[in-house]
Amino acid sequence: MSENHYQPPQVWTWDPEARGNGAKTNRPIAGATHDHTLPVGKHPLQLYSLGTPNGQKITILLEELLALNISGAEYDAHLIRIGDGDQFSSGFVEVNPNSKIPALLDCSHGKPVRIFESGAILLHLAEKFGHFLAKEGPARTEALNWLFWLQGSAPYLGGGFGHFWFYAPEKIEYAINRFSLEAKRQLDVLDRQLAHHHYIAGDEYTIADMAIWPWYGALALGTLYGDSAQFLDVAAYKNLQRWAQEIAKRPAVQRGRIVNRTWGEPSGQLHERHDASDFALRTEDKRQA
Repeated sequence: MSENHYQPPQVWTWDPEARGNGAKTNRPIAGATHDHTLPVGKHPLQLYSLGTPNGQKITILLEELLALNISGAEYDAHLIRIGDGDQFSSGFVEVNPNSKIPALLDCSHGKPVRIFESGAILLHLAEKFGHFLAKEGPARTEALNWLFWLQGSAPYLGGGFGHFWFYAPEKIEYAINRFSLEAKRQLDVLDRQLAHHHYIAGDEYTIADMAIWPWYGALALGTLYGDSAQFLDVAAYKNLQRWAQEIAKRPAVQRGRIVNRTWGEPSGQLHERHDASDFALRTEDKRQA
């Protein structure tokens, strides 16, 4: 067991200089830190986001809708640099008082409607356009089961395992063991479900797949949290591997996963997306050239 000499004080106080406290991306109070008006593009949907797993959920769905020639799904994707505190601007707080990406303004009809929390955005768009979620019946319920499973489970993978395995300034045996156990249990849940279903919620590709893939698909493919794939032995989950690889081959997924991405290979970064042509013309390798 790792040594730990920390003794909690009677009353916790925030130290912005403490190691690993997320001071650049979080703080213990809500509200805006500075005035800034968010940009607004020309399309019906205005997305304010970053290409994290939560951000990818929305851009994947939007690109899938556009692949079906649904013109109303055209969108502007504005970059929110959470490391710079963009999420604490007055404009962003108006769209999401919780200061987390992604956030969406639907400007389709009259006064813009704000939608925040990735699950709520997925549900809003699926119902608005009538795709990737059954309108009623058991198929709809099953897709929503898995959508909300993801919303409740991903914090254990990201804020739990991912944080203590990859981001924490020191390795804490207890924390890594605790969240590795839960991460592997979740992988097994998905693997067992996919043993009997082509997609997460059944035979149809739904917003449940789009929500789960950026987290657990990326983990299965070894693109999340450094060498975590080997540590968690993700190759052992054969059904999950099959599903993750199949989803990764979808052109809309390949487009959606790079929108608002600011790290990795320049060809895999599209900082902002305002037109379909941006994928060919505005990725960072093209911009830098």
